[in-house]
Amino acid sequence: MSEADEQRRGAAYGFTAYAVWGLFPLYFAALKPAGAWEILSHRILWTLLLCLVVLGLRRDLAWLRDLARRPRLAGGVTAAALLIGVNWVVYVAAVLNDHTTEAALGYFLNPIVTVALGVLVLRERLRPLQWVAVAIGALAGVYLSVAAGSVPVIALTLAFSFGGYGLVKKKVGVSLTAMQSLSAETLVLGPVAVVMLAVLTVRGDTTFTTDGAWHTALLVLAGVATATPLLLFAAAARRVPLVTIGLLQFITPVLQLLCGVLLLDEHMSAARWTGFAIVWLALVVLTVDTLRHRSGLARARAAELADIAP
Repeated sequence: MSEADEQRRGAAYGFTAYAVWGLFPLYFAALKPAGAWEILSHRILWTLLLCLVVLGLRRDLAWLRDLARRPRLAGGVTAAALLIGVNWVVYVAAVLNDHTTEAALGYFLNPIVTVALGVLVLRERLRPLQWVAVAIGALAGVYLSVAAGSVPVIALTLAFSFGGYGLVKKKVGVSLTAMQSLSAETLVLGPVAVVMLAVLTVRGDTTFTTDGAWHTALLVLAGVATATPLLLFAAAARRVPLVTIGLLQFITPVLQLLCGVLLLDEHMSAARWTGFAIVWLALVVLTVDTLRHRSGLARARAAELADIAP
């Protein structure tokens, strides 16, 4: 298969992954009357079971022994698991409580937060347009807080938890494949999920066996719903440039926003639309900078090859 065909295939994988993530509000809304903690518990446990079955069929379990022998890697996996656990439960709670549009705002803010975390934690140096994008993003946060009379806690929690998750993964490195990483993270969260389900069962707050076979099936499918887009994303990341991935990622919050407004009947005030518009301006600036930087690197590489050509 040619490189162009591989890139087209990768782009299709990436588009599908981000589209699935973008349609998650409809899936989680369909899980009512289950609450956020019950959904989180099932998502963790069924994902863990699915991953272990796949790894078992592949005979790919030896890395668990290696993980136990590497405290730094194990610590990174634990931190990543806690961050993604926070992200999952806040996102599900937002959808179940009619705050899907604010959740979408969180994922629009995520690229800007990721850049800011790079400066604060990794001491990365920003290009001028990146500084402009971060400043506009901060302005959007201030505007939305003032206009609503409160800080957009859901959006900021989602943006920082997912941004922190990506940061931890970057620090830990690429020691684990996507399937191994998801398995390790859900393995860390597994005991917590078991305890949560036990508490909910004792309180009579579980719906797994009380709301029909379709509801039970949807909860079981949480494992497939979690693992599938992640694996598609991993396949895309191997085949397409980072710039393409960066552009594709906006599919998710756009679809989330459309789901919230058009399908879940959430109201968007004029002030909220204005805040979103400021965030979109920041994203346009960030995207332009990324494309310009990528183009500059390509020209520099072409010039370097021309200089060394015989």
